Formats: sequence, C-alpha cells, structure tokens
Amino acid sequence: MYFGGSIALIAIGAILAFAVEDRLDGVDLTTVGYICMAAGALGIVLSLIVSGQRSRSTRRDEVPPR
Repeated sequence: MYFGGSIALIAIGAILAFAVEDRLDGVDLTTVGYICMAAGALGIVLSLIVSGQRSRSTRRDEVPPR
C-alpha cells in the first residue's frame, strides 16, 4: 500500500466516522471509520520508512573506477 491507497483509506474512514449517520445491526460505522483512518495513517508512515530505506541503499550494479 502506497500513498494513494493510504489517502483513500483515510478519506473513506473520515466519511464513515463523521458524515454517515446510518445504522447497521452489529456494526458501529464510527469505529470502522476510525480503524480505516488509523490503517491509512499507518500505511503512510510505512511507505515513508520503506522509501527512505530504498533511497539510502547503494546500487550493486555500479562498477567502481579502476
């Protein structure tokens, strides 16, 4: 999951948590919205960590000059 999917999860979670007032038997939509927003935030943090590690790695196919 990268930035786009994480932002989509945050947006869907915010809609469920703050805008939807319907009720389903056995499902609290506000809680589901908060869980989606937390998963989206975690996805953004993990994407930043992975992309930071990738940019610091050295390329193995480069040959040093002789």
